[in-house]
Amino acid sequence: MSTKQHNLLSQASDEKKPRRKKTPTFQVELPVEVSEHQATSLQTNFEAARQLYNAILSLGLRRLQRMRADPGWNRARAIPRTRKAERKEAFATLRETHGFTDDAMQEAAKYLRVGHLAEHIEAVVCQVLATRAYRSLQRMVLGQAKKVRFKSKGRGLGSVENKRNDTGLRFAFVELLDEAVDTPPLSPMTSSSPGVQKGARRAGNHRRRQARQRGGQRSAGFVFWQGLQLRVRIDWRDPVIAHALACRVKYSRLIQRKASSKRAKGADASGFCYAVQLVVEGVPRRKPKHLVGHDVVGADLGPSTIAVVPREGEARLDVFCAALSPKAEHSKAIRRLQRKIDRQRRVANPLNYDEQGRIQKASKKKPLRWNKSRAEVCTQRRLATKERKRAAHRKSLHGKLAHEITAVGNTIILEKISYKAWQKQFGKSVSERAPGMFVEHLKRTVASTGGILIEVSTRTTKLSQFCHGCGACVKKPLALRVHACSCGIGPIQRDLYSAFLAAYLDVSDPDHPLPPACGQYVVPWQGGEARLQAAHAVVLQRAKEGQILPESMAVRRARVRRLESQSDSPLEPAIAPPLLWRHNRLEAWSGS
Repeated sequence: MSTKQHNLLSQASDEKKPRRKKTPTFQVELPVEVSEHQATSLQTNFEAARQLYNAILSLGLRRLQRMRADPGWNRARAIPRTRKAERKEAFATLRETHGFTDDAMQEAAKYLRVGHLAEHIEAVVCQVLATRAYRSLQRMVLGQAKKVRFKSKGRGLGSVENKRNDTGLRFAFVELLDEAVDTPPLSPMTSSSPGVQKGARRAGNHRRRQARQRGGQRSAGFVFWQGLQLRVRIDWRDPVIAHALACRVKYSRLIQRKASSKRAKGADASGFCYAVQLVVEGVPRRKPKHLVGHDVVGADLGPSTIAVVPREGEARLDVFCAALSPKAEHSKAIRRLQRKIDRQRRVANPLNYDEQGRIQKASKKKPLRWNKSRAEVCTQRRLATKERKRAAHRKSLHGKLAHEITAVGNTIILEKISYKAWQKQFGKSVSERAPGMFVEHLKRTVASTGGILIEVSTRTTKLSQFCHGCGACVKKPLALRVHACSCGIGPIQRDLYSAFLAAYLDVSDPDHPLPPACGQYVVPWQGGEARLQAAHAVVLQRAKEGQILPESMAVRRARVRRLESQSDSPLEPAIAPPLLWRHNRLEAWSGS
């Protein structure tokens, strides 16, 4: 059967099946305990998954190249974008003809799963790997990526997941007796009929979820994969984890990470540690300390600062993720390890550098070969651990700031900015603080409270150029951090003023917000000016106390204090007494 015929049959079967309703989903990550034998088996399974993923990715890349070489590809691209339906149908026909669809990739992956790959990878996990490879190629088709990256043996695959929780890689609970809590679990496969096994597992999991919701019986969680039973460490005292495990598990994702060393906590003999991510049905637990406000909040996010101005309440101007500044401890430790890796690389590869210490130019005939010492590999692991800790710290700071803003109001208005363009000018600050990731986190947090985050266009609103006193739009250089207009508005800090203008925008139509007008700011400015000045006064007070703040907050850096009187003059240095060589040592001559 050809690929086209199979796709037509699959489409006909899909039309008969009703689509499943999408339900709210969240995930929780738990550590996994592995023995030495289990670690060896897991590494073999992950290596097989890596090889199968690369094979599927290579097949999809060849199909993409054939599809682009087809004359119909250029004809489809020539269709104007205004004719969306015709353009979409032309590209869909090309995809079906050359088998560049998700279903076709999953079907082709069955014939690649042979030999030892079939022994270590189930059919369901193979389908998920095919979908993962197709999504990587899809990003290249849409222009979001220039190329796809194959998984090398040194880098590894990193994670393997399933798309259901009743077969293959799955998570299940096993009841524990009070007198034998640490006894090994029994396999849930207790019947010869697959249907009976499936029904028994579902009924057992349902009973255990009900027991956990009542706060009664406790169970041990295990990950079952290819005959392995991996114990999951569960802290039942954590209400967030207890709430997540009381929900239905949709599917599981097993993660393999490199630890800082083989002696790290939870690492196996090869220096890997494992965790499982459970994708469960429902909404995450909201802690009682996280309040929800109902005000409209205007925000102005910069590479290193954030201004928040609600319609009613206190305005604030803070350093964005101050703990992640380049002078923080995490950043200093990472920079030291990077310099150490550079020194180790230069010692191991002296011929790859010229006399001035620059890397020599390579050619196809004479490529540069780099040797890695064991010390460099160990340092790279330590660096990866530091960066992983920094990423976890950044995620925690993003969540804390998002909840602080949501506590003021659940309608957030800010400008839509290309954070990727910031990387060219503010590369270090963007890499440290990740403003785009914070906006996505804030969007999810606001949506969970029933609110909305509205991103307005900078071309239509021009909040950084607009003056509500006279209605003029004047471009300001980035070095100018204060808004002062000849009409009498200002001086006021520029980010605070932009957030104030955003808070009172007309967003009755969130998709098409109206540009600012002078009349809508007359009444709010009567009390708003004092709030903005108070917020900037707090920043000035922190600067006087010695806190290092970025120049974008319109704060002059402290300079050396000048001497005001003769009493402040420093003491003259004392004349050192002459020294004499005495008793085989130097001693000061007393003069007597």
